[in-house]
Amino acid sequence: MDVVVVESPAKAKTINKYLGKNYKVLASFGHVRDLPAKDGSVRPDEDFAMSWEVDGPSAKRLADIVKAMKDADGLILATDPDREGEAISWHVLEVLRQKKAIKDKSVSRVVFNAITKQSVLDAMANPRAIDAPLVDAYLARRALDYLVGFTLSPVLWRKLPGARSAGRVQSVSLRLVCDREAEIERFIREEYWLIGVVLGTPRSESFEARLTAFDGKKLQKLDIKTQDQAIAIKAMLDGASFKALSVEAKPTRRNPAAPFTTSTMQQAASSRLGYSASRTMQVAQRLYEGIDIGGETTGLITYMRTDGVQMAPEAIEAARATIAKEFGARYLPDKPRQYSAKAKNAQEAHEAVRPTDFSRTPASVRAHLDNDQARLYELIWKRAIASQMQPAEIERTTVEIEAVNDARTANLRAVGSVIRFDGFIAAYTDQKEEDTDDEDERRLPEIRADETLKREKIDAVKHSTEPPPRYSEASLIKKMEELGIGRPSTYAATLKTLEDREYVKVDKRKLIPEAKGRLVTAFLESFFRRYVEYDFTAALEEKLDEISDGRLAWKDVLRDFWREFSGSVEEIKELRVTDVLEALNEELAPLVFPAREDGTEPRSCPKCGEGQLSLKLGRYGAFVGCSNYPECGFTRQLGDGNGNGEQAGDGGDRALGADPHTGEEIALKSGRFGPYVQRGEGKEAKRASLPKGWTPDSIDHEKAMALLSLPRNVGQHPESGKMISAGLGRYGPFLLHDGVYANLETIEDVFSVGINRAVSVLAEKAASKAGGGRRGATAAALKDLGDHPDGGGKITVRDGKYGPYVNYGKVNATLPKGKEPLTVTVEDALALIAEKAGKSGGGKAASARKAAPKKAATKKAAPKKAPAKAAAKKPAAASAGKKG
Repeated sequence: MDVVVVESPAKAKTINKYLGKNYKVLASFGHVRDLPAKDGSVRPDEDFAMSWEVDGPSAKRLADIVKAMKDADGLILATDPDREGEAISWHVLEVLRQKKAIKDKSVSRVVFNAITKQSVLDAMANPRAIDAPLVDAYLARRALDYLVGFTLSPVLWRKLPGARSAGRVQSVSLRLVCDREAEIERFIREEYWLIGVVLGTPRSESFEARLTAFDGKKLQKLDIKTQDQAIAIKAMLDGASFKALSVEAKPTRRNPAAPFTTSTMQQAASSRLGYSASRTMQVAQRLYEGIDIGGETTGLITYMRTDGVQMAPEAIEAARATIAKEFGARYLPDKPRQYSAKAKNAQEAHEAVRPTDFSRTPASVRAHLDNDQARLYELIWKRAIASQMQPAEIERTTVEIEAVNDARTANLRAVGSVIRFDGFIAAYTDQKEEDTDDEDERRLPEIRADETLKREKIDAVKHSTEPPPRYSEASLIKKMEELGIGRPSTYAATLKTLEDREYVKVDKRKLIPEAKGRLVTAFLESFFRRYVEYDFTAALEEKLDEISDGRLAWKDVLRDFWREFSGSVEEIKELRVTDVLEALNEELAPLVFPAREDGTEPRSCPKCGEGQLSLKLGRYGAFVGCSNYPECGFTRQLGDGNGNGEQAGDGGDRALGADPHTGEEIALKSGRFGPYVQRGEGKEAKRASLPKGWTPDSIDHEKAMALLSLPRNVGQHPESGKMISAGLGRYGPFLLHDGVYANLETIEDVFSVGINRAVSVLAEKAASKAGGGRRGATAAALKDLGDHPDGGGKITVRDGKYGPYVNYGKVNATLPKGKEPLTVTVEDALALIAEKAGKSGGGKAASARKAAPKKAATKKAAPKKAPAKAAAKKPAAASAGKKG
């Protein structure tokens, strides 16, 4: 028996079925070892020695593999077919050797690009040794990432408190986003006018033409800059005669795109399906590992982490057979199409992402997939099948038109195209092919040279130039790929890291740099520019590829890098923080000191008028403050451009005074989850977040004291005798009594609510729970006055939508204004019931009338005072830890 190690348990189960009882397939669950997140895991002084650590779950899985190896004949390492997969196999083998589990048993490495029976059996028939250069490239990459992160991040923490970390690829990706934002800020809009004319042919068909020249001068897009120019041209065209000078129909061909790589798949899934890069990879992983179809689990797509654009010869033949069957022989080229990677630094030679079986059309497998899987599989299948189809044949027609008015002339052009043969576009049916240009797809009517055309309408429309768009995940991945930054397997993780560290935010699928992210980028560009340059990062990736090809020694690459990098870090350590801030003031001027509407100097302090604004650093990050501190306490959050309101910055602590009872200092601060007030220092400090609606600039000593005093004791419940408290929690302001929470409407209620209102709110909550939240449920009793002296039920005091009232049977009598519910006596209640019943004449009126007048009722039967009861039973589902 041989032990086979794969990465995922889902894959293990499927492959075990393919291989049979002579094999035991176990999963490593990805990497089994990693560098500990602490100093010294990579030691340049010891020739880049590396310390590896096995976590708890991995230790158990490795123990299972060690146990299985005792009775095994050999070990087969079958992890994923990429650099990371090779590294996982190496780690597993290293651990097994350390534990002396290998001894003289055979060890081999197999790789398969798809989880199908044939692919797995073919791989098992062609074992090889672990690819040492590929492992070296992994070791170099891992060491570089560690050294950059664990050397640069402490510098950031010291010079820019609040910054989370820096990374080799992450920092360059962040720079792309920040550079685009700076480009948008520098952009100056220009207005221009476009003139279009709707013309009619002698056969009464209309089309639109655009102005291209006027009075013999060719017009560029921005040449008509003013309304006066546009009006003058329009007036000339209004009186002009129009004639078609030439009509040219030129056939063109549009070729299909290559099958998906990781990057192009993520881009298409983002633009077509709205999936994030991480979501795309999760869905693709599931399609790769296998779906149960007809009782058998099989992989539907090939390995999804790849730079390759070529398909295996057998896959191309299968695609061609499917094209002939599904679309017809006309759509099949004479020879298979071949593709080559255009991306810089294309990775190891893997197949493109494609279906494992082209005969599994999207329609045939849809019933076995969830919606995400079905949509992504359809995208992959169509792209791969289209890549082997005939080009689309398009006829592009260009009509040149002349307008003449007396001695003045103008030229116009109309462009249209017609698909003569759809070719590969047929694979997309209702979709437009992803890689087409924004061509004018309008079809023109029949237009003949030299014929006169009739003017129907002239439009002169004002436009303005637009700044470059912010990056989306798809466009950023495309740019990273073009520049050779990172690798397909890292794109999704890199973007997720930027978002998790609050360096960027995603708004309507656009990546917007946060102030913190721009600060980090400006710091790195000012003091570590070489290490965030696009060419430097791409060149380093090329060196890693040379290592994987066996052309460079990995430790030589590390030595060259570390020699210069460590020297740069030492230089920066000596810099004063004031020098850093001055450099950032200049680099980030549009963000830190935005232009003011009134035209005043952006750096002058709006509060004192004497000081100059500058970046400052607090314990929790950077903010904008006045140079006149402490005489002037103006602060502003970084990125808040109003310039007028004083508020705490990101870490711009503002002292509010001392607590008169403890003597501890109270301050307004800003943290990861927003502004808060704090009393004292250290772990024992009391903190309270600002409630919704309270802005940092509105906080004074009194408000801070009030927040820090919460929770507040309201009073004892009159029925249970237990304390009711009011506080501010995760879900807003609340009341708490005997483990039951009830919401309050505003934070002000927390400080002002009295005992009667509190009892009423808690009773309403209890009634709502007891009644399942149904509308119209009877309010719970605030006070039970016992049975009515004439029988017919109990008398209770309740609180309803329109205020407190007395209830007896079907009679509800509202309490007089100002009457507290808990002070109502039996006599008060009987009088109110009698009055209400007399007016309405309904319900138990007869019985109520016997109770009037008040004295007679009292003499006739002075009821026994009923023992006090709880206002409302605590619902069984109530939990002491849950707030209403």
